[in-house]
Amino acid sequence: CRSNPAAAPAVRSLVAQHHRAPHRTPTMPAYHSQFNGNADLRVVCSMPLIPLKTRFKGPAPQCAEGTDDIIDEALKFFKANCLFRNYEVKGDADRLIVYLTLYISACLVHLSRNQFDKASAEKEVYQLAIKNYKVPGDKDFVLGGMVTAPKNRGEQESAKDYLQQLRQETGKRLCAKIYEHNQNVPSKWWMCYSKKKFLNKVLN
Repeated sequence: CRSNPAAAPAVRSLVAQHHRAPHRTPTMPAYHSQFNGNADLRVVCSMPLIPLKTRFKGPAPQCAEGTDDIIDEALKFFKANCLFRNYEVKGDADRLIVYLTLYISACLVHLSRNQFDKASAEKEVYQLAIKNYKVPGDKDFVLGGMVTAPKNRGEQESAKDYLQQLRQETGKRLCAKIYEHNQNVPSKWWMCYSKKKFLNKVLN
């Protein structure tokens, strides 16, 4: 059958509109931390020192086994939250959700640059966790507009040590998830998120 010449301009117009379409923000609400509003937590630079299930050294209190900590939340929420370009902080704990979401993205980007097995990936993310990184009070800290500067040297050290604990434990648990079914090949259902840019930011 013949094509209709009169329809061609309309088709071209639709195609052009499609290519000009802006990035659409997910319509589902972002996930927030259950630790928001917990007045019993010590707060440093507007970030609460939430108990963690970890053996890495640092200022975090020990979290009871069998309960979720902030890292469990960040990993659970990651695939949904990383799609957002905006995120409403509803409490101090949400600042950690933002930081951890950006850190998980950084780990995925790093691991996507080569074909690592689980053992190699764990070494890579451990080195990423302890490398020189920005903390509250530094000029280019990624959450600069969300946190307060440390009041003194002790507060800065507490913030730095807590962030390192978070980074180390998060990398370890992330590797457990992406190599859950194959110790030699990372899950494509995790690695595909290495291309997503939460809040249009990159952790420095």
